[in-house]
Amino acid sequence: MSHEISIANHIPIRDAGFDEYWLQDQIWSNPASLGLGDLDALQKERPQNSGGRVDILLKDPQDDSMYEVEVMLGETDETHIIRTIEYWDNEKRRWPKRQHYAVLVAESITRRFFNVIHLISHSIPIIAIQVAIIESNDHKSLYFTKVLDTYEEVDDGSSIDEIEVNREFWNKKAKSTVDVADTLLEITGSHLPDSKISYVKNYVALNVGRNNYFWLHKRSGNKSLLGFKIADHLADEAESLLDNAKISFTKKPKKILITVDQSIIQSNSEIFITLASLVKRTWEKTA
Repeated sequence: MSHEISIANHIPIRDAGFDEYWLQDQIWSNPASLGLGDLDALQKERPQNSGGRVDILLKDPQDDSMYEVEVMLGETDETHIIRTIEYWDNEKRRWPKRQHYAVLVAESITRRFFNVIHLISHSIPIIAIQVAIIESNDHKSLYFTKVLDTYEEVDDGSSIDEIEVNREFWNKKAKSTVDVADTLLEITGSHLPDSKISYVKNYVALNVGRNNYFWLHKRSGNKSLLGFKIADHLADEAESLLDNAKISFTKKPKKILITVDQSIIQSNSEIFITLASLVKRTWEKTA
């Protein structure tokens, strides 16, 4: 039986009887609608020391990265872009150890401002999303389209501001994370002969030279968040490995994050050996 496909119409949000606060409420009640993952809604209308308010503050529970969301009806303009970047910078200063993304939501992003945002995105992690109300057969739907997300800098777990600590510090803070690092080093050591474990206040890393090949953050329930950098041309292979092993992961720009414990590493040793080789090739490519 053939199914008739109707033609949908685009309706400006104000013409549909709604305003900017209504749109904020829709995003607040369903952050996943933005297409940025399963994010937690933290605060609406968050006051800023410099004046103004962040429309919506979201957080990724997997790695604590923050999303400063600015919402605007109609076409975006200079003030909207400047405000989005200013609020992103304010929150980044407030939480300097976390990754932050400036998110600009508007009904229309013209070519002129798309080009401006694209240029900015090479130095600032800015994501542009267009929103629309679509009507078909007297049924209205709210639809979000991510039109720009090209930020390429990777938080590989390293920072010149990190405070070095020792193994004893981490044994007290999260021995389970130390155990994961030990197991990972043991499994991958023959493939990464120069690797060693380093300890800083916020993470444990498996590094080669001055590069963090893997980094581990403490999580609840004796779990750890394992992250590693991956080149674009190797990402599909890494994802296929994890999918086939039924290991859940989160894909971020230029990196992959996995929630692990010692048993996951031990029972999937061959997978992590192969991942180590892909990570090694990634760092050799960027050296």
